[in-house]
Amino acid sequence: MTILTIPTQPIDGQNPGTSGLRKKTRVFMGPHYLENFVQSVFDAIGGLAGKTLVLGGDGRYFNDRAVQVILRMAAASGAARVIVGQRGLLSTPAASHLIRDRQADGGLILSASHNPGGQDEDFGVKFNTSNGGPAPEDVTRRIHDATRSIADYRIMEAQDVDLTTAGTVKLDDMTVEVVDPVHDYALLMERLFDFDAIRRLLDGGFRLTFDAMHAVTGPYAKRILEGILGAPEGSVVNAVPLPDFGGGHPDPNPIWARDLVGRMMADDAPNFGAASDGDGDRNMIMGRGIWVSPSDSLAVLAANAHLAPAYADGLAGVARSMPTSRALDRVAAARNLPCYETPTGWKFFGNLLDDGRITLCGEESAGTGSDHVREKDGLWAVLLWLNVLAKTRQSVADLMQAHWTEFGRNYYSRHDYEAVDATAAARMLDELRGRLADLPGTIVAGRHIDSADEFAYHDPVDGSVAQGQGIRIVFDGGGRIVMRLSGTGTAGATLRVYLEDATDDPERLNLDPQEALADMIAAAQEIAGITRHTGRDQPDIRA
Repeated sequence: MTILTIPTQPIDGQNPGTSGLRKKTRVFMGPHYLENFVQSVFDAIGGLAGKTLVLGGDGRYFNDRAVQVILRMAAASGAARVIVGQRGLLSTPAASHLIRDRQADGGLILSASHNPGGQDEDFGVKFNTSNGGPAPEDVTRRIHDATRSIADYRIMEAQDVDLTTAGTVKLDDMTVEVVDPVHDYALLMERLFDFDAIRRLLDGGFRLTFDAMHAVTGPYAKRILEGILGAPEGSVVNAVPLPDFGGGHPDPNPIWARDLVGRMMADDAPNFGAASDGDGDRNMIMGRGIWVSPSDSLAVLAANAHLAPAYADGLAGVARSMPTSRALDRVAAARNLPCYETPTGWKFFGNLLDDGRITLCGEESAGTGSDHVREKDGLWAVLLWLNVLAKTRQSVADLMQAHWTEFGRNYYSRHDYEAVDATAAARMLDELRGRLADLPGTIVAGRHIDSADEFAYHDPVDGSVAQGQGIRIVFDGGGRIVMRLSGTGTAGATLRVYLEDATDDPERLNLDPQEALADMIAAAQEIAGITRHTGRDQPDIRA
């Protein structure tokens, strides 16, 4: 087979962030765009000669073509083996597990996570390192540098590889191992959880529904929940991955998973409901008549993880991203566990996990995980919830009530202002940044400000420092406002405003969160001037 060296030149904007490189699908489909970035990844890691790579994605539009391009480029670069999911599918946590289990040198995951898919929507490519986790900043920096100096890329002339059947084929000297994307992941879940206890729960009339949102988790949930655990057929809905996610937005929150919310709020609702996102790393948890916030879910799982076999000996420690509510901190204090506060981005948990400092970790944006992989894992969180419910024999609502009674409640909400003018949003934060030193000691919306700063993270493992990770304003009584711009979108900017308040009062454990957070909502507007700067008087999403 012939290896072609294609002359090219740098393309602006190929700077991978926390979640890799995300752009509109048509951008990735443009001349040399995908090839430039993939070659830059190979160059940044010292080439692929003799190496093993894991490859797969969430099945969104262009996934199938991108996989074939990457296989031909890997062969041209001298890779020894590429392990690829059938039909090019691999959930992000399953890819992380394969990288670790097969001792691969890294992996390329094709996804834009919870962003919409389709020819006119979003696509993404992320490189994970040999520990199974997202590339750390020094690697993403080398990738970006390579994109700015690239002069050519190498690709093999070859027919498409048949990815429909598991097995091994050759692409010139490179072995292409096509694997069942679910098999190894399912075996891992069986080792972590008490599947017999979950089966007994389901046999006893406990009903569940899982909305796969026409994304990659569908085959995983069908195989594990219905096939292995015995949930009735139809318990998993929207289970077939589609290139455009059925025209939906594969983000597991009450806005985009409104069909699930409707089912769970009905009089005849199942006992348990859950959803996952485009690439399978996020989750949403519901009980009959109740939605569990991601921050509360993390805290509940930390408090009850010992009920699952993998965590029966206790947790080494826990961690949360800075914007995530401090409900986890309450559990850690009560259980005498180390608790770390990191910037947003799963890669910041990787050092703590690899160093054995933590066992469980999570982010407010519906990401939860443990030391079993180096990514957040949506279906893992669902199975841990089912394990806990099987052991406690409590409803979701009763479990939450017991948790709040024991630890107190941190009311929490994230207000997203999507696709705002990036310049205006940056100007707003710059203006607020200039006033931080003057805020402590002032009264805003009837609440006393105790402290205000911009979060900087000092990694306790490698000593690295991450600056500018979000503005924090802390009030008396447990109130807190956090503001930051998100890097997960592809158009404009997303302003995220995180609102938190706390109570130990038994009479105030069951308020509507937006009502309980009224002081913080008013304070955020008064302090930052959100409407004045963005022209928005309401957020697009309250999560």
